[in-house]
Parts: sequence; C-alpha cells; structure tokens
Amino acid sequence: MLLTQLRLLKIKTNTCFNLLSVKKSHSILSGFFIAFQYICEMQNDFSFIIPVYNRPNEIEELLLSFTKLTTKSKYEIVIIEDGSTVSSKPIVDSFSSQLNISYYFKENSGPGDSRNYGMQNAKGNYFIILDSDCILPIHYLNEVEKELNNEYVDCFGGPDTADDAFTNLQKAINFSMTAFITTGGIRGKENSVNKFQPRSFNMGLSKKAFIATKGFGDIHPGEDPDLSIRLWQLGFKTKLFSKAYVYHKRRISWSKFYKQVNKFGKVRPILNAWHPKTKKLTYWFPSIFTLGFIVSILLLILNIPFAFYLFCVYYAVAFVSALLSTKNILVAIQSIIAITIQFFGYGVGFLKSTLYLTISNKTPEQLFPELFFKSK
Repeated sequence: MLLTQLRLLKIKTNTCFNLLSVKKSHSILSGFFIAFQYICEMQNDFSFIIPVYNRPNEIEELLLSFTKLTTKSKYEIVIIEDGSTVSSKPIVDSFSSQLNISYYFKENSGPGDSRNYGMQNAKGNYFIILDSDCILPIHYLNEVEKELNNEYVDCFGGPDTADDAFTNLQKAINFSMTAFITTGGIRGKENSVNKFQPRSFNMGLSKKAFIATKGFGDIHPGEDPDLSIRLWQLGFKTKLFSKAYVYHKRRISWSKFYKQVNKFGKVRPILNAWHPKTKKLTYWFPSIFTLGFIVSILLLILNIPFAFYLFCVYYAVAFVSALLSTKNILVAIQSIIAITIQFFGYGVGFLKSTLYLTISNKTPEQLFPELFFKSK
C-alpha cells in the first residue's frame, strides 16, 4: 500500500526535494516531514465515481459487489444521481454502515458531466469510473493496485465480460462487443490497438490528469475516447489493465442495442473531425461490411453468389468463435444476430454522420443534438 502511495505522489514528492535543494537552510528532516505530510493527507487513495440515472437496482448489485472485495486498501464510493426520478438514495443509505459512500443529487446533465461533478467532490487522488450496470469481481482493486505498482499510468481501462448468471441475450451482446472478430479487441484485448482507449464503464484517471484535461466533454457517447485522445495530446499515457475486468450487466434489448451502436457510429466521424490525427481506415469496416452485405444479396438475386458465400464464411467463423467462447449454442446463434445489428447500426450511423459533416456547414452539435448534453 505504501508503494502505491509513493507512486501516486511521485510528482509531489519530487517537488519536496526540489524545495530542499533551493532552500538549503531547511534541514533534511524538515524536507522529509513535508513529504510525510503529503502521504498523511492521502486518507482515500481511490475514489470510485459512479453516475446513475433511474437505476437503483443496478446500484444495489454494484454496491453489494463492493462488500465482497478482498482488498485491504482504503477507498471511497461517490454516487452521483443525475436528475433521476427514481432515487437510488434509499439503496445507498442501506450500505452506508458497510461502505464509505458519498451521495450527490444534481440536475440531469449527462454521464460525462456527472462524472466530472463526482471527481470534483471526491477525496482521493486516483479516480476509478464505473457504469452503474457493472459488477466487480472480488479481486478487482487488487489487480488495479498491482498494475499501478508495476507501471504507473495516469489513465487505465479494464475490459468487460459476462458473468455466468447473465441472460443469453446479455452474453451474446457481450461477445459481439468484445470479440476480436467483431471489434479487433478495441474494448479490452492486449496488443490489439497501438494506443488503448479506455472506456468509461471501467476506467481509471488520476486527479492530475483530470485537472489537466478538465475531464469529460459534453458529447455522449464518445466522451471517453475523446478524453483519451486529449490525454495523449498532453503527454499522458493510457494502458489496458487486462485483469481488472468488470461484469457488464447491460439492461438491453435488440432495439436498444441498435440505437446504442448507431450512436457509436455517428460519434466517430465527429471525433475524427476534432482529432484528425486519430483517423483510421478500420473505423470504416462496419460501413463497408454493411454496404458489401447489401451488394452481395443483390448479386445473389442475379445468380452471382460468390460475395454472399464470403459473408457466409465470416458468419460461420463468428458462430464457431462464439460457441467456443460461451459454450452455449443458443448464445452463439444470438451472437450472429448481435454482430449483424452491431455492424449495420454502427455502419449506417457512421455513413450518415460522415455525409452530414461533409456537406453541411453546421456544427456537430447542430446536426446531432441528441449526442450532446449541456453542462449545468
């Protein structure tokens, strides 16, 4: 634990020693006393930041998982009620004797602004941001500390996975959202991308990095990759903590899933416009897949089946991959549906956003107001 504290306070401690070299009249003892004071001020190293909107049942499951953590480290939990009409406060209060929790209610301004609000009011100097529909495995915080001790970074992200108790639909969507064959592992596979972009369902951010960037922007979704890019521009490093995973219990249906990924597709061209150096050809893949699939159907009608056969091969590989991963044939079948919805939803959103941004003189906020929250 002391090692973690020293790493987290590296810059402050170095400042102390710089003061010693400048003010030679100060004794070595007084210099160490200053450094010791900084450590003593760290009563809560980690602050968990959790925004919630009308989902008290999710908060209950998440807080219950906190009570089972095996860590001996001190931490606080900051719950930010983002203008909910169904309050989580009774649930939070029921855990107040077991956990160190702070509860804040504010007007609805979106998850990004709510996380910023939570970090502004948190006591720790390293924030861990979670979605309310996540559940922590018992070793979660131990893995975070182990990674920070091994190689300190100001921002990390962890993967998400499905628990055995999840529904088949949740498992199928989880496979589609995390499998290498569908996303290239961008949501949490080692060595899958050159620079890992943490996602805010499971993300760590130092107080120093928060202050430097001013936290999340008003766009949603897309506020997390936007923050990662701005961190890189300021010289901060991000890293995947592959063993610090969470169980992501999405409350979702096929229609909600399509709407979600469609928004993801709309957001990416906006991020490309804001940060041109981050453009990648791979972002076009879902759109190319969507257009290619439609063309293959038309060619099949004209008795030219080759292109359609290629898609059949892809789906066959995806089915086998899902079956091996989930060991459930029903989940594997639903995974094919999830993959199709994911590609079509994202691909259509990406094409629409790209077209609108290209031909219109309006700002992204004017073109897609549904993707932006106004900070209160």
